[in-house]
Amino acid sequence: MAVLSEPRPGRLSFLPLRYALREMRGGLRGFYVFVACIALGVMAIAGVGSVAASLSAGLASEGRTLLGGDVAFSLIQREAKPEEVAFLRARGTVSVAATMRGMARTTDGRLALVEIKAVDDAYPMLGKLTLAPDMSPKDLLAEKDGVFGAAADAALLARLDLNVGDRVSVGSANFAIRSVVGAEPDKLAGNVGFGPRFLISEQALRATQLLQPGSLVRWIYRVRLPDASDKAADALADAARATLPQAGWEIRTRGNASPQLERTITRFTQFLTLVGLAALLVGGVGVANAVKSHIDRRRDVIATFKALGATGRDVFSIYLTQVIVLAAIGSLIGLALGAALPFGIVGLFGKLLPLPVVAALHPDELALGLLYGLLTALAFGLWPLAQVHDVPVAALFREAVISERHRPRLRYLIWMGAVIVLLLAVVIVLAYDKRVAAAFVVCAIVVFGLLRGVAAGLMALARRLPRSNITMLRLAIANIHRPGALTPSVVMSLGLGLAVLVTITQIDGNLRRQFMAALPAKAPSFFFIDIPATEADRFAAFLQQQAPQSSVEDVPMLRGRIVAARGVKAENLKPSTDAEWVLQSDRGLTYAKDVPRGSKVVEGQWWAPDYNGPPLVSFEKKLADGLGLKIGDEVVVNVLGRDISATISNLRSVDWQSLGINFVLVFSPNAFAGAPHTHIATLTEKGGTAAGDGALIKAVADAFPMVTSVRVREALETVGKVVTNLVLAVRGASAVTLISAILVLGGALAAGHRHRVYDAVILKTLGATRARLLGAYALEYAMIGAATALFGVVAGSVAAWLIVTRLMTLSFIWQAGSAAVVVVAALVVTVGLGLLGTLVALNQKPASVLRNL
Repeated sequence: MAVLSEPRPGRLSFLPLRYALREMRGGLRGFYVFVACIALGVMAIAGVGSVAASLSAGLASEGRTLLGGDVAFSLIQREAKPEEVAFLRARGTVSVAATMRGMARTTDGRLALVEIKAVDDAYPMLGKLTLAPDMSPKDLLAEKDGVFGAAADAALLARLDLNVGDRVSVGSANFAIRSVVGAEPDKLAGNVGFGPRFLISEQALRATQLLQPGSLVRWIYRVRLPDASDKAADALADAARATLPQAGWEIRTRGNASPQLERTITRFTQFLTLVGLAALLVGGVGVANAVKSHIDRRRDVIATFKALGATGRDVFSIYLTQVIVLAAIGSLIGLALGAALPFGIVGLFGKLLPLPVVAALHPDELALGLLYGLLTALAFGLWPLAQVHDVPVAALFREAVISERHRPRLRYLIWMGAVIVLLLAVVIVLAYDKRVAAAFVVCAIVVFGLLRGVAAGLMALARRLPRSNITMLRLAIANIHRPGALTPSVVMSLGLGLAVLVTITQIDGNLRRQFMAALPAKAPSFFFIDIPATEADRFAAFLQQQAPQSSVEDVPMLRGRIVAARGVKAENLKPSTDAEWVLQSDRGLTYAKDVPRGSKVVEGQWWAPDYNGPPLVSFEKKLADGLGLKIGDEVVVNVLGRDISATISNLRSVDWQSLGINFVLVFSPNAFAGAPHTHIATLTEKGGTAAGDGALIKAVADAFPMVTSVRVREALETVGKVVTNLVLAVRGASAVTLISAILVLGGALAAGHRHRVYDAVILKTLGATRARLLGAYALEYAMIGAATALFGVVAGSVAAWLIVTRLMTLSFIWQAGSAAVVVVAALVVTVGLGLLGTLVALNQKPASVLRNL
């Protein structure tokens, strides 16, 4: 084009970049919201990714310490056989530990559930056990005068009002609490417990007489190898599987010390990344508003370019380059903040963190954040950018001249479509759970479509309303549907943020209701575990005698691992995401003559009560579908070191919300003939009191010291606290989306500032008072804010309902209070920000504005 002369040597040779930078010499005025929105979204994505990568690096670097050795072999309900122990000892140093639940009793009869951990003299082989007062594990756990030593969690001391030096009994053994246990080097590699830790020796555990045939105890054999390398650890794991294929142990190496924790981190990271992406998409609306406003302000410059011979494509290239530069600035700011997040967490909370975090720069996570930032800016900025192609030269003479073309040309639409497809593809392809990512993409498209529909519907409704005799109301309604109205910008800016906020608050309210009211109302009052099979009938009768008005249920229970299905080894199966957990560890198993309470056969037939043929199994329907199993398929489980094959006879639906006794797998009565096992029982009573519950627990402990009592309400409170902490984390992450929405709303109102100034000047010239104009604008913002809030409440409530009922399989009750708070907050923010901009517009002098009309 004629105006773009050839560059001199040493100058930038890319002409659009030269002109773009020349226009930006005055700074980023008008683009602060643009840059802030991109920076906020990129910071969230890069920060979450960097923290997750730092956590993963920490788990990898500390894997040996977390595991307590190079390889760990776990067995449930049985100790390793001599030949198995010999196999391990021939290859390295072995340390043995056992974990189970029990009841701790004070000298005056107070009781508490504890998570027992029994260790040998080699514990801990790696890392340091923190004790207060500090002492060696040998001195801590030694037996003195018939009393064993123990270290207890501070929570146990607080619950039973104990001090260091006091005595308690567990089972048939007496213990002196000699220290308070703090950090355990291998704690993260274990399972989540419902009671405080009680650390004792292996010898003391045997003295408790809790180790009965079939007791729910997990034995862990940790091996420290001479060659402390991942390759040597993997080689030992492979050799153990090949040499002792029916041992039935769960094997972990230093490379996957806590696979459950790693999966949790990965899933939570994906969720928080999607929240960050939602903030970025909300910010994309701000990008579109900022670009549109900038193009509107630069119409005279664009017209000048064209008057001097520039083509529409030339001008488009200049302003596209500007958008890319601004997006890069915002992305780099976000990357810097996101990259600093792991370092900030370690610096501020390093010693308080329960997880190992290795703060470092993670280029892959930062590159992903940069890619998201640039693609989002282009996806939202191309539509308003394409308008520069058709700005007429006549815009030089009148600022109010507008282009007749409202839809971009086809080539720009194709470019925009390609960028959007690329952005969505990146979201799905790089996700851990592609189904969740695909659902997010679909929901985002639907929500944006609905928001456009809400804006169009509101404008259409305002256009069709009868003309009001109240001047302020008439002006407000006219402003909602007039050309260039703020309605689409405000609805798009605030709608998604409000929908996310309502979704989180509705889920939070329903989870709290479930754990504090709904589940306790229909759940059993107590669970009793480790009931010896020979004492099961006597124990049930004892419960009925202690609580005559209660309902008692008793079933046999074993633990076992699914090792194969359909002739395929478990590690080679490809389950759906929601069925993976069935294969990841041992499962509770039972056998029954009749269909268990809370279950319903939905496919196949239940076996006869006197069935005595080859072993049959009933599988839970949804999990069977997730594993690709059907009636007639063979399932192999390893129980007590023995592989047992059974044919699927039927599929059941299970009411897990009842919290009653139920299992994924229920076998025919003859499947475990002769296998040592225990029973599990529940007691359901109406109107129980804390005093009555305490008396029952004491009576059970007196009569059956080997039985562990779990009060369901306390267990639910423990789970509820975990869920509450997770929801708080989700709320904090979701705040990024809300902040982005408020920024975008402010930007949208600022983008319409010039038109608002023109309107105010004309109306004031025609006699409108300041108070009347403020009233009209307040009504306009209130009506738009109310419509947007209504959409946010409806969309967020529907999303929460789907998540709670479909993903969490819980009942849903709409939380009206939290929805009302969101509506009020939306009105306050919309009207407040709107009137703030209006006051500035009303202060403009008419003369300077009228000269340019």
